[in-house]
Amino acid sequence: MNIKWNSENIIFETLREAEVWTDSIGNEIYGRVYDGYVTPDYKIAYALLAEVPHFKVHTEIDVNNEPWLYKVWVISSAKTP
Repeated sequence: MNIKWNSENIIFETLREAEVWTDSIGNEIYGRVYDGYVTPDYKIAYALLAEVPHFKVHTEIDVNNEPWLYKVWVISSAKTP
């Protein structure tokens, strides 16, 4: 499976800021611009989990990097909007 990734090095101070940010990421995932997102900010990864409920969501933490990288990617389910 080929995953189209987007990666940004933004770290927010609050969960609310991360939630606002992930709204646009969710739209890009629904639009099939990319399938996964890599971030050093756990708040973005956490908020993104709730942003794409029509997909099977997978996560991974890459602890081999400093700072750790949080990966969130989706696999389309049979029923997507």
